[in-house]
Amino acid sequence: MLRSYKAILHGDTLEWVDEKPALTGEGQEVQVTVWEKGVNKPTKAEAVQALRDLAARGGISSFGDALEWQRETRRDRVLPGREE
Repeated sequence: MLRSYKAILHGDTLEWVDEKPALTGEGQEVQVTVWEKGVNKPTKAEAVQALRDLAARGGISSFGDALEWQRETRRDRVLPGREE
């Protein structure tokens, strides 16, 4: 199961803010995702330009049929309770 925990990074050490993850011991491998507030946030002008570029290419319809994409994507796996 994937859970999120808040922490503050001090150099190469994490300080847990609220709840701390229940780790089993020293040297346990974990994966940390860093979310930097405000980084890569587009300006209003950049967002407007991106929407204009999308519209110039034909809008979202240029991506194809969303329902067909979803069916194709889900075809590869069996859904829970729907074994073939």
